[in-house]
Amino acid sequence: MFKGMGGLGDMTKMMKAAQEMQAKMEELNQQMEGTVVVGESGAGLVKARATAKGELTGIDIDPSIFVPSEKEVAEDLILAAIKDAQKKATEKYQSEMQRLTGDMGLPADFKLPF
Repeated sequence: MFKGMGGLGDMTKMMKAAQEMQAKMEELNQQMEGTVVVGESGAGLVKARATAKGELTGIDIDPSIFVPSEKEVAEDLILAAIKDAQKKATEKYQSEMQRLTGDMGLPADFKLPF
């Protein structure tokens, strides 16, 4: 009469695993918000800081780039540093997500969140 009820144990395991994964994802997201990456350009003349979630948090600019006739160069260096910080943030986040999925025994190309 209760044939097939053994599958409920498997379902319970799946639900518990999903809850654990959700908790680990939340923990990772909090870590990434507190992790800072630094992008730079112009051999370090311009540096941009961002969280590993990609939120720009600051810019450091060497005053030597503020030459009125070099305005476009300064703008390009600033933009390049921001893009570098965003790229590093994305790479850090993806690396941590791959580590998380690997720790859970999921395939390396498994995409989270769903």
